[in-house]
Amino acid sequence: MTQAKTSEVLVSDKISPGLGVRGPYGSGEPLVVRSPWDGGEIATMRTTTLSEADEVLDRARVAFALWRWTPAWKRAEILERTSHLIEDNAEQIARIIAAEGGKPLKDARAEAKRGASTFRWASEEAKRTAGEIIEMDADASGEDRFGWTIREPRGVIVAISPFNFPLNLVAHKVAPALAAANVVVLKPASSTPITALRLAELLHEAGLPADVLQVVVGPGSTLGSKLVKDERANMITFTGSPPVGRQLAQDAGMKMITLELGNNSATIVEEDANLDLAAQRVVAGGFANSGQVCISVQRVVVHEKIYDEFMAKLIPQVQALKVGDPLDETTDVATLITPSEVERVKGWVAEAVEQGATLAAGGVDGDGHLLPTVLTDVTRDMKVCAKEVFGPVISIIKAHDLCEAIEISNDSDMGLQAGVFTNDLNKALYAAKHLEVGGVMINEVPAFRVDHMPYGGIKGSGIGREGLRFAIREMTELKMIVIREMDWQTGGSPRDACSREPLGP
Repeated sequence: MTQAKTSEVLVSDKISPGLGVRGPYGSGEPLVVRSPWDGGEIATMRTTTLSEADEVLDRARVAFALWRWTPAWKRAEILERTSHLIEDNAEQIARIIAAEGGKPLKDARAEAKRGASTFRWASEEAKRTAGEIIEMDADASGEDRFGWTIREPRGVIVAISPFNFPLNLVAHKVAPALAAANVVVLKPASSTPITALRLAELLHEAGLPADVLQVVVGPGSTLGSKLVKDERANMITFTGSPPVGRQLAQDAGMKMITLELGNNSATIVEEDANLDLAAQRVVAGGFANSGQVCISVQRVVVHEKIYDEFMAKLIPQVQALKVGDPLDETTDVATLITPSEVERVKGWVAEAVEQGATLAAGGVDGDGHLLPTVLTDVTRDMKVCAKEVFGPVISIIKAHDLCEAIEISNDSDMGLQAGVFTNDLNKALYAAKHLEVGGVMINEVPAFRVDHMPYGGIKGSGIGREGLRFAIREMTELKMIVIREMDWQTGGSPRDACSREPLGP
């Protein structure tokens, strides 16, 4: 077993100035970051105290007063340099992600690549934050007026990020916020703070002024709650569990808030689908990062006519996945973020089997590791179907036709993304219209995302949209400006100044 070594993954002992914490990290209680795979210690740091959080917010307000006037070209340059620095340090970042988050190294490398891309997109969008012209004379009362909108930064944005994408989901909050001239107070997940701290170092190396981004470390129940409730914060952006998201929405009061709260994603496989493609993508989308992805494939609704054929293609691919140390180059699936999460998911699987589900693949191996698991004969009220598993478990459900498949898919209080495999354009369009989600992926699984597309859900899956251009809309205030035309000769109501007719009184 390869143990994650501190020397391989730890950032520098002294963090760059402006991260918002005293000493290397803070002066609060110690926080030990451990490997989810073997429990080995990766780093120890001090958390941010509540009084230090007050100082962070004060510094953020001061920094915003200057940063908000930074020209777009300069913001774009800083973000582009950050993108290059992420690329230059991609292997180190990937090893940090794998060590502290338990993500297989090859997936961690992909995340580092995406993180660089997200900052590159942000550098472009920093140049495109303008508003639009409003045709004032479309109404009779506005015929002598000219109007346009501008977008202004909201101010201090509190960003609370999860453990499962400790670089790229941080990037999706920090990069558009900075592109739009906001300042950010970032609280990463306590289980994966090192990646965020390393990113902050790179941003400051790229030229970001002190205090424009400040990283605080500590528990969400105290530190996170304080930041969300504080009136010095102008906006909250959060990715995490629905219960926490609902509490934050109450605590935020009148602040702008965006919430990305997960899903129990459905994938429909129709009788005319390319089954080889569907099986391959379901495996990739269901077990990447051990299923700890908001849009991970969880429910697969398969047309009854091709059910057996699809299963014959799916199960061998699931069984071929290698479970192991995340720092092993060949590992496909590692472990969940904490032992308690492993036990929770094991319990859900065992409960489903007790209630009549069939274990078609996976379960628990001799060492107690949770294997990539496929369940059949499930019912909709089982936890593995009705709730978000957030683990390496997919459930297969038969459907008589597309209408039933859509009805099954919509039988959820969440609605982030869904996938549909079909070669019938009419079926694809029908599904796209009738699936109750924020995004429909045709001939693709719901786990698909490119970083510049609008991303977000409906129902219990959240509020607002991510994706650089779309996040910037959320992170800016729209201001309307109207000018009344005045006659340049008289200063009165507008006339045709060059007319041969006398102007009159």
